[in-house]
Amino acid sequence: MMEIKLNRRAIKFLGRQEKAVNQRIRLALQGLKKYPPVGDIVKMKGMKDTYRLRVGTYRVIFQVDFEAQIIYVLAIDNRGDIY
Repeated sequence: MMEIKLNRRAIKFLGRQEKAVNQRIRLALQGLKKYPPVGDIVKMKGMKDTYRLRVGTYRVIFQVDFEAQIIYVLAIDNRGDIY
């Protein structure tokens, strides 16, 4: 089973959100642990093992370390502000 690690920027973003939004994003992150992962996931071009997860109007950018079985959440933000 994959482990999820959030960086400081992602934790800070989640802390500023309403409870309902926070729960929705956390539930979507838990879907990444499953095999195959659940959600609207797209591999990002030009970045090795980096993916984008769409959660409504929010985007989660994450990298996967397949050997260590760890998902590193790099950033969470609104659609227009993340790229």
